[in-house]
Amino acid sequence: MKPVLLLLSILLQTILLAQTPPASKTNSFVPAAANRIDQLIQQYVDNQWIAGATAIVIKDGQIVYHKAFGSSNISTKEKMRTDHIFRIASQTKAITSTAVMILLEEGKLLLDEPVEKYIPAFSKVAVLDKFNSADSSFTTKPAKGKITIRHLLTHTSGIGYAQIGSETYNAMAAKAGVFGQIGVPFHSLEEQVNKIASIPLEHQPGEKWTYGLNTDVLGRLVEVVSKQSLADFFRTRIFEPLGMKDTWFYLPSDKQNRLVALHGEDSLKKVTTMKEELDVNGTSLVVNYPNVKGKLYSGGGGLVSTAYDYALFMQMMLNKGSLNGKRILSPNSVKLMTSNQIGHLKSGYNSFGLGFGITSAKESLKLGVSEGSFDWGGAFSSSYWIDPEQKIVAQLFINQWPNSHGEIHEKFKVLVYSALD
Repeated sequence: MKPVLLLLSILLQTILLAQTPPASKTNSFVPAAANRIDQLIQQYVDNQWIAGATAIVIKDGQIVYHKAFGSSNISTKEKMRTDHIFRIASQTKAITSTAVMILLEEGKLLLDEPVEKYIPAFSKVAVLDKFNSADSSFTTKPAKGKITIRHLLTHTSGIGYAQIGSETYNAMAAKAGVFGQIGVPFHSLEEQVNKIASIPLEHQPGEKWTYGLNTDVLGRLVEVVSKQSLADFFRTRIFEPLGMKDTWFYLPSDKQNRLVALHGEDSLKKVTTMKEELDVNGTSLVVNYPNVKGKLYSGGGGLVSTAYDYALFMQMMLNKGSLNGKRILSPNSVKLMTSNQIGHLKSGYNSFGLGFGITSAKESLKLGVSEGSFDWGGAFSSSYWIDPEQKIVAQLFINQWPNSHGEIHEKFKVLVYSALD
C-alpha cells in the first residue's frame, strides 16, 4: 500500500473508533508497560518461532495498541503491516452465530426449533453405537431428541469435527466425503451439510459439549432462511454496516496481495514455508484458498480479515450490538450470546454461550481476564477476547499450522492487563 493511502487508512480507522466515546478516563493503557508486548512478539519472531504477527488492543472505544511485527512471508521477506489480511479460521464462528441471532430478531426462526425444519436431511439423524476401526463401519442407536438450533450454537448437538476431531469421527467423515470445510473452496456447502447429517452423532443431542461442524451447519441454515448466500448475508447485514472492508471468504483481486502466507514448522519447531497444499489427516487442503474464486462459504472457518476489521466486529459486541450508529443486534441478543448456555457440560474452567467461550470466575484467576469476558480463536494461531468489565477488545493474529509456541497468546493477555493503569 502506498504511504498516502496507508495514512488515509489509519486516519479512517481512528475516526471510526473515535465515534465510540470512552466510557471512562481511568485504567488507561500505559505506554511503558505496552512496550513489553513489543518485546514479547519480537522475541518470538527473532527466535524464528513465528514469521510475524499483528496485534490490536482497543480500550474504552479507542485504539491504544495496533502494531505489526516480523514478515508476512518468510520467502519474500515482505515486512508485516497492520493492513495485512489473515485466515481467521474459527473466528468466523462468532460472525455466523451473529447472523443466526439477526434472523432470530426478525422472527424468522427460534433457537429451540429442530434444525430439520429448515434442513430436512437432519430428520434421520442417529447416534453412534459401535465403531469398527478396521473398515470404518458402525452401528447406530436412535436419537432421543431432535438437534435444535441452540444445540448447534452451543456445540452440544453431537456433531463432531472432520479431520481435526476424534479418530472415530475423522474416519466416519472421510468415508462420507465430509471435510473440515477450510481449504476446499470448490465443494458445495449444501452438499457437505447434507453429508454431515448422514454421519452418526457422537452422543445424544444436549448430552455433552463437543466441538464440531455445528457452525457450518448454521451457515447453511442462514442461507436457507434468508434466501441469500452466506457471503451476501454477511456483506449486507454485518460487514458493510460496520465498515468491515477487508473481511471476505474469497478476496477480490485488488486485495489478494495483502494475504499473509500460511507458514508451518520444521522438526526443530522453527517457522518454515509451506507447500501449496496442506495435508490434514489424509486430506489435501488448498493453502491459498482465499485467493481463488471459491463457492463454499464455511460459516465455521472460511473468513479472512485484518486485526482492525475484526476489532470493529468485537467493538460492536462490546457495545451491546451497535457501532457508529449502526445497530446489528439488540442488547438482549448480545446478552443471550454471552451468557453461559450449557451449565457444566464443558470440561475445564470456561463455559459457553451462543458462539463464544465465556470466562468463568475460576478461569478469570488464571490470567487476569475479567469474569464474563467472551472469546475464541482460530486454528491458524489467532485469538481474541472481549472484556465488558474493562471495556477491552483485543486480539493477536498469526498464520501458522501448527504452532508449538502457542503460549504467546496467553502471555499477550497477561501483558495487556499489566498495561492497565
